[in-house]
Amino acid sequence: MEFGIAGRKAVVTGASTGIGRAVALGLAAEGVELLVSSRDPGRLADAVAAVAATGARVHSVAADVGTLEGCRMVVDTALARLGQVDILVNNAGNSRPRPQGEFDTEGWWAESFALNFESARRITDGLLPGMRARGWGRVVTLTGAMTSTGPNAAGPAKAALWSWSRMTSVQAAPDGVTVNCVQPGRINTPQIVERLLPTPQARQAEIDRGIPIGRFGEPEELAALVVFLASEPARYITGTQIPVDGGLLRMALP
Repeated sequence: MEFGIAGRKAVVTGASTGIGRAVALGLAAEGVELLVSSRDPGRLADAVAAVAATGARVHSVAADVGTLEGCRMVVDTALARLGQVDILVNNAGNSRPRPQGEFDTEGWWAESFALNFESARRITDGLLPGMRARGWGRVVTLTGAMTSTGPNAAGPAKAALWSWSRMTSVQAAPDGVTVNCVQPGRINTPQIVERLLPTPQARQAEIDRGIPIGRFGEPEELAALVVFLASEPARYITGTQIPVDGGLLRMALP
């Protein structure tokens, strides 16, 4: 299949490791010019080197998109370096379990919504008008495929992402812009294997409890769907939320 996006310009947030890095590499393989962002300059430099090794043109910006200033940096740098943005992949975000015994949770909620919801909304708001004016664009946002059994502020934030994305898809569709969400299940990323499920025993228990396919996914398996949704053949797909989770039964650990 010809994806028809060679020469397009894309922004990928949270691109230093895991899913974001795999998405950037997948788009680069299709001839897309990229701006990648992360708040970790060291890992971001490694990702830039990996993308550049494919022969693709790649730019970067180290920014904390959990802040308004960081979102502005991404938008302004993208427009300055790329000239225009055709594809936006909102990947920045992470799990936010409540600290044990903490009573004052206002900061916990606000921090999670700023990173997991507001970052995608703000960056999309900055880049979507240009897509609509040109009559072509793709917005793909990573949400969440699971319901936590313990308090985790990321869950409601990612549910808000889906609601907002669906609304935005309706507004942007007449102008040739599609807006879709992808729900990762358990994917072999640093967040999963280093933080949430750091031992082989914990990961196997998670598989046994609710992943029918019998393993965690690889970032490249999820990236393949993101690249397709960003493609020309996917032009009639919008307002969707698609899981990539090995048939995951929908409950997760906190």
